[in-house]
Order: sequence, then structure tokens, then C-alpha cells
Amino acid sequence: MRPALFILLFALSASSLEAARPLVTDDARLTTVQSCQLETWVRSYNSRREAWALPACNPTGNFEITAGVGQVVGGEMQASTDLMVQAKTLFRPLQTNSWGIGLAAGLMHHADVSAGPNGFGNLYAYIPVSASFYDDKFTVHANVGWIKSRGDNHAISWGVGTETRISQRLILVAETYGDPRYAPYAQMGMRYFIVPDRVQVDATVGQQINQGGSGRWFSLGLRLTPGKLF
Repeated sequence: MRPALFILLFALSASSLEAARPLVTDDARLTTVQSCQLETWVRSYNSRREAWALPACNPTGNFEITAGVGQVVGGEMQASTDLMVQAKTLFRPLQTNSWGIGLAAGLMHHADVSAGPNGFGNLYAYIPVSASFYDDKFTVHANVGWIKSRGDNHAISWGVGTETRISQRLILVAETYGDPRYAPYAQMGMRYFIVPDRVQVDATVGQQINQGGSGRWFSLGLRLTPGKLF
């Protein structure tokens, strides 16, 4: 898998209250104040499979820290491990029928001896902007960011995603994202709250545009967002 896809998939999707899994495009929200959340998912392609776990905590109210690990099996790399750490804050939190903006930055580190899908590491930063319409029935998120990897030059990343609330428990999502060097990626799917605001399952299908069946994937995820923990 190309480095650009890995950094977009895993750097941009690590936080937020609702526009987290399964969206890659991040939002202008943080996880619950003085609590933590856990996002975990499996993404399956024709020739490889990825499994990720990303816990995130918000100890002070406007500072979220995420740290996690991912394992890729199959494909050209056969087996690969990546570690991630990210910090995020908001300048204006997203509110109903309004908009919000923030800033996130982090590092993806390849832990194996040989170079992996992210080379040996990527530095990145991005600005998430979100807007709520119709009492949160429709929400739009946009990201613009910067990536610096050891193997590549600087690159600009981008993403646009939407959430359409069908009911209290069911939300439909769709997005496209990428960087100018490659064909963009797109996915669509749903998230369903087994326990409202606490336990979420989700699923998506996606692919790299104009790349045919070889770039398609299917993902399943679980997100746990407990109340105040400390």
C-alpha cells in the first residue's frame, strides 16, 4: 500500500466524538472530558488485512491525546507494525447548527527492522473544520493537512466527509480524501449505536477511485466511549 494512503487512513481517523470511526476525515470535536475512548477496527482487502486499536483520552477538556498500534498482514509487506501518537485541540468546538475548527498533529512510527508501509515514520498535522445543519441531522467535515515522511517529500492531504442522521442510533457516512500525488479514495457506510453515545459498531466499503477491484476494501469497527473516568 502506498505511504499516502496509510498516513491518511490512520493519521486522520484517530479522534472525535462522532466523526470518528468509520470516517477518515476528522471533525472539530474531542472525546468526552475527563474520559477515554477506544476505537478498534479491521480492514480487509483482496490480498491483505489490517487490524488497529487507538485509545484516546481528554484529561483537561480541550486537549486530546491518542496513542495506538496497527498490524498489517499480507500483500507486499507480508507483515508490518505501525505505532501512532497524536495530540488534538480545538479553537472553536462544533455545536448544533454552527461550525467548529481545531488543530491536530502527530507521528506514525514503523516499529519493525525493515521499512514498512509508512517507511520508518511520518510527521503530520491537519486542520479539521466541521459544520452542523438541520439540528445535527446533516454534518459536513473538511480537513486540510501536511505530511512529511522519511521516504517522501512534503505533501498536502485533504478530506471531505458527511454524516446523515437517520435515527438516534443510525448514521450514514460518506467521504473522499487523498493528496495531489495519487488518485483519491472514497468510502461510504454506516455507524450504529448499540448503546447511545457509549457503544458503536460500524461498517464501510471503499476503494481508490479509478483503480478497479484491486483497491477495494471492507471494514468493520467498534468504538467504546464511556462517561467520566477521572
